[in-house]
Amino acid sequence: MPSVEFTYRGLIAPVFTPFNSDSEQSLNLSIVPRYAEYLAQKGITGILVNGTTGEGTSLSLKERKLISEEWAKAVKKTKQHLMIQVGGAPLPDVLELAKHAESLKVDSLLCLPELYFKPLKPESLVDYLKAVSDAAPKTPLLFYHIPMFTNVTLHMGNFLETIGDQVPTFAGIKFTSNNLEEGYLALKADNGRFAVFLGNDQLISAGCSIGMDSFISTTLSIFPEQILSILNSWKSKDVETARKIQHELSTAVGTIAKHGNWVETMKFAMNFVTPLNMGAPRLPLKVLSSESQTTMKKDLEKLLKSA
Repeated sequence: MPSVEFTYRGLIAPVFTPFNSDSEQSLNLSIVPRYAEYLAQKGITGILVNGTTGEGTSLSLKERKLISEEWAKAVKKTKQHLMIQVGGAPLPDVLELAKHAESLKVDSLLCLPELYFKPLKPESLVDYLKAVSDAAPKTPLLFYHIPMFTNVTLHMGNFLETIGDQVPTFAGIKFTSNNLEEGYLALKADNGRFAVFLGNDQLISAGCSIGMDSFISTTLSIFPEQILSILNSWKSKDVETARKIQHELSTAVGTIAKHGNWVETMKFAMNFVTPLNMGAPRLPLKVLSSESQTTMKKDLEKLLKSA
């Protein structure tokens, strides 16, 4: 049996990391309490720090600790579930980040696989997660499956069916893929024992249709009302409304994402649509061209007026 309990289900916003506009793009920690309150007021009860949206792999070890500490302070007031992504670094640093997050008494950890010596077999991934679990033995651990970035393509249905109790704190996965057949098998693996958070903004309604109830979605920071409406429509068995709102959300996502990299475009949309300014993305990501910015603003203004 697992050594820790993980019961959280629902929505988790993978938050952007706010940067100042100085030459170093230093962390803008002062905005974090307002960001937490903004999401809480919108009804978002979960936070993910240092994920893909948060440019976690572009931050130094010190910066990842600092932003985690700031969010840990903020959620004490808002009472949001706090998940920290600790992977995407050399293993000694991953273990240090896991220990640090546990010292902050965060609610859960999320971990990318090793990104260079990639796990090609389930046993290798189990060993890696076991090391992370041992570093933070009191905190639930989830695996971050995002094959389009990691090129780690282990089948999550099969993986969850066989992991059992090999990793004492293991609680589930973030499943960022459009392969809903695999996602369904992950959801049902080992009698539905593990949490599965779908990480695809355009498949939320489809995920609900196969029984998913938990989502980690970038657009929760930008269009939280739409996502909540999709879930509420499914709960009330109003499938047509859910599909309609999903279409609207998917249209907005397409309008944003066509201009470049996911984080580059979503961060710009966050700054334009909401009252919070997250600053520019950090290298190797780039600021959108002035032409793309102008076009996206016009397109978003049209969508917001018609909503």
